[in-house]
Amino acid sequence: MFEFVSAILILLGASFALIGSIGLVRFPDIYTRLHGPTKVTTLGLGGLLLGSMFYMFLQGEGVAVRELLIIGFLFLTAPVSAHLVAKAALHRRCQSVCGLPDRDAES
Repeated sequence: MFEFVSAILILLGASFALIGSIGLVRFPDIYTRLHGPTKVTTLGLGGLLLGSMFYMFLQGEGVAVRELLIIGFLFLTAPVSAHLVAKAALHRRCQSVCGLPDRDAES
């Protein structure tokens, strides 16, 4: 029964990773493409690592601190890196499907 739970977590994480990878290829511009990889790192890899951690705990390996540290690191760095990429794209005035906001309207 517990192996079933870890298998479900691993499959859920792998499916999020697949969907995010497809989104990275299919979305039209850099601003919408940022959405796919950030969800992959937080949800997909989080599910994979939780499933792996749960399975190793059931096998008698103990609590895997490395997986917890990786999950924490990913949860902290994925939004920051997406924000920096979006700011760089705005600075370079990359074209968007929706169009960029007018800088004169903000003043």
